[in-house]
Amino acid sequence: MSNKENYNIEDAAKCPFMSGSQKKTAGAGTTNRDWYPNQLKLNILRQHDTRNNPNGEDFNYAEAFKNINYEALKEDLTKLMTDSVDWWPADYGHYGGLMIRMAWHSAGTYRVGDGRGGAATGNQRFAPINSWPDNGNLDKARLLLWPIKQKYGNKLSWADLMILAGNVALESMGFPTFGFAGGREDIYQPEEDIYWGSETEWGENAARYDGVKDPLKRDLEDPLAAVMMGWIYVNPEGPDGNPDPLKSAHDVRETFGRMAMNDEETVALVAGGHTFGKAHGAADPNKYVGVEPHGAKIEEMSTGWKNSFQTGVLDDVITSGIEGAWTPNPIQWDADYFDVLLNYEWELTKSPAGAHQWTPKESSNPKRAPRAGGNGTQALMMTTADIALKTDPEYLKISQKFYEDHKAFEDAFARAWFKLTHRDMGPKDRYVGPEIPEEELIWQDPVPKVSYKLSDADIGSLKKAVLSSNLSATEIIKTAWASASTYRDSDKRGGANGARIALEPQRSWKVNNPEELNKVLAVYKKIKAEFDGEISLADLIVLAGGAAIEEAAKKAGYDISIPFVQGRGDASQEQTDIEQFNYLKPVGDGFRNYKNANVDAKDEDLLIDKANLLTLTIPEMTVLVGGLRVLGANYDNSKHGVFTNNVGVLTNDFFTNVLDMSITWEAVNADEREFISRDRKTGAMKFSGTRADLIFGSNTELRAVCEVYGANDAKEKFVTDFAKAWAKVMNLDRFDL
Repeated sequence: MSNKENYNIEDAAKCPFMSGSQKKTAGAGTTNRDWYPNQLKLNILRQHDTRNNPNGEDFNYAEAFKNINYEALKEDLTKLMTDSVDWWPADYGHYGGLMIRMAWHSAGTYRVGDGRGGAATGNQRFAPINSWPDNGNLDKARLLLWPIKQKYGNKLSWADLMILAGNVALESMGFPTFGFAGGREDIYQPEEDIYWGSETEWGENAARYDGVKDPLKRDLEDPLAAVMMGWIYVNPEGPDGNPDPLKSAHDVRETFGRMAMNDEETVALVAGGHTFGKAHGAADPNKYVGVEPHGAKIEEMSTGWKNSFQTGVLDDVITSGIEGAWTPNPIQWDADYFDVLLNYEWELTKSPAGAHQWTPKESSNPKRAPRAGGNGTQALMMTTADIALKTDPEYLKISQKFYEDHKAFEDAFARAWFKLTHRDMGPKDRYVGPEIPEEELIWQDPVPKVSYKLSDADIGSLKKAVLSSNLSATEIIKTAWASASTYRDSDKRGGANGARIALEPQRSWKVNNPEELNKVLAVYKKIKAEFDGEISLADLIVLAGGAAIEEAAKKAGYDISIPFVQGRGDASQEQTDIEQFNYLKPVGDGFRNYKNANVDAKDEDLLIDKANLLTLTIPEMTVLVGGLRVLGANYDNSKHGVFTNNVGVLTNDFFTNVLDMSITWEAVNADEREFISRDRKTGAMKFSGTRADLIFGSNTELRAVCEVYGANDAKEKFVTDFAKAWAKVMNLDRFDL
């Protein structure tokens, strides 16, 4: 390589590591995904590798946030709201509407189906979300916030900053918010584990509705919550651009419902959010608007939607295509939204960009809104989704209630906004900051605190009581897994804390084998009552599972100790929202070899999805499956994948048999979900399995991990690694630690 101080590009041809004929760099060639598009997607288990976090593994964001000068931060944000810059000047001289929309769209990707999306990771910074049409020009909002992020550094995540900016925007325009909690941690790469739909073009929705056109008859694909690719909620012009308010109401109710919002919360959010700011549709976007940030040229520096219409800012901005403000005072919290919505007559018109919108009739003697640039006024507008609030009978009742009682509306919007922006953060134990509301809300899945402290002798006597009961080790282990594995890291819900396995709806889930579960719970309650001390059912379930695994390891010749961390409480049925907890019911659990018969997804894909929600690595997932199989922990005591003759003994038999070439496998049904193996010489049947079992021998990456655990010298490693992975799952929801 040349040692010249000034590098000459011609020297590249002389460098043995950079041939002059080189056309491509590493990673630019045809990938395995190109050759084999149906290969198992294991990358989602590497999604949040700590090595990708520039703050390092030891960085504690919650502790860093506690050291922030919170009052100064809010003061800086308040000043920013009216500090209009020339490259993106503020509508009406106030950035409030823009910041509210940014925060709303950051949080609004959340869906209850799988708990994914939402504001908790700051994922609006990455594709595809940063480039969705519905997020048009929000890149400018984040750029406006950069000086504040720069000032406070790693004490302030983008995830927290975007939501706090929305809160401060509301407060600066006179709205009293319900509170704010910090604690959201940034990610540093796109979230590949989120399924946003299978459509390949923005604005498409045929696949998510199975081709059904009528909005009143079609069912939105689970777990999606938006009506089309690249949108947060609904098409504001109406379903598929059809300005039908009643059909729009159907879409609004379904999408907001999938965000965990009821009708009153939905009306409050729509009306509250639309009290502020304006929509932008100054001209035809097809003529004047450039590509989104992720598709823009390198010199655009992560910005997009370059607008060449006249000045390109203020009254010349093009975003949604709809044009105008909802209220006469777009930067002031007031009661005008319901006043104009309910008391004006509205007629269907089109914006300068050609979008369907509604304008008040002159006979209503309507008020007007100021223009964004401050020169003159313009007519108010409503979207079809707004008109739905006075067309749908149930929405109309709520709208009239809020119109007549502004304080009730104010309280409902404050609570709904707080829920929208905090729902995916999990329980209050994860909240940090000085503005956390004291009130505990049911959607935070409250769990009472415990005050007891078990001694080693207490723990020993409880283990003895469990192991000497009439319960089998398999029953004990299955109950512990069923309780803890409800956890999903996407929105930090579920888990063993709270012992909701003993409450509805979990107690009746088919996957939990209710009859067997009730038997186990009855024994635990008896042990709990006879114990000379205090212990929660939640702690007892976890303690018992660890004791049973220790016994299974002892049978295999290994003396291990499963770490037990006490302190779980027992929730009541009144503290448990049955409807919302039913979203945690697994459609498949490959760790128990369970799959709902009505689900089309493959067993192995459901297994990976479950492992991702449990934050498991590929080795952790593999060792847990292998261990749970030989422990007989399958749903309904199925023999599938139980590749051992010593059920209940913690051996590495699953791996030795899944790798055994003395047996052959064959499918036993047309969908190739179930298989049997036969001795290669005699033809005698040996084991049965599902796709969730055979994938460990079929997939080369999983097979490589199995070869580690299937080796003759790996028996002890398998036991110790299984114990560590088990303990991890049992404590996933312990945010208090």
